[in-house]
Amino acid sequence: MNHKMLIAFLLLALPAAGADSQWLLQSSTLTYHVSHPLHQTEGVSHAAKGKGVCHAGQCEFLIAVSVKSFDSGDSNRDLHTLQVTRGAEFPLVTVRTRLPESAAASTTINADLQIQFAGQSAEYKQIPFKLERQGGDIHITGTIPATLSDFKIDPPSLLTMPVKNETPVRVDMTWHPQ
Repeated sequence: MNHKMLIAFLLLALPAAGADSQWLLQSSTLTYHVSHPLHQTEGVSHAAKGKGVCHAGQCEFLIAVSVKSFDSGDSNRDLHTLQVTRGAEFPLVTVRTRLPESAAASTTINADLQIQFAGQSAEYKQIPFKLERQGGDIHITGTIPATLSDFKIDPPSLLTMPVKNETPVRVDMTWHPQ
């Protein structure tokens, strides 16, 4: 199954029948940060797809992004990242969350996230995100405090020194009502 078909399947997996409202991820910038004693690295993706469905006061959101869509500016590093994260076997990172529909009126939300990456699942509780209304759209920013050990990834090494376990992911997304 190719990546686009898999993303489409994941997005359609959310229940849409009888939905009060739906949201589509209009734009995104996801940035991971890796720290090594000799240098700092960031990888960026603008390729996330997402959908949200609200019904009876609850909203379910699903975001999916291809592991190989992240670009660190060094093709060797990106290839090694794909190998370390088992990106060929598990090509997508998916994030699911449920929020009360009333959260859209707030300026800050604390979200519980379920993330699947590298064949593993991790849950993050009460992650703060800033919300800004831009017309009818909602702009969301925040940082997910991910670690390599959360996904059972052995920290890669350079000159026998491993990268730090902490790999925070900055999130910058704009959602548009459908």
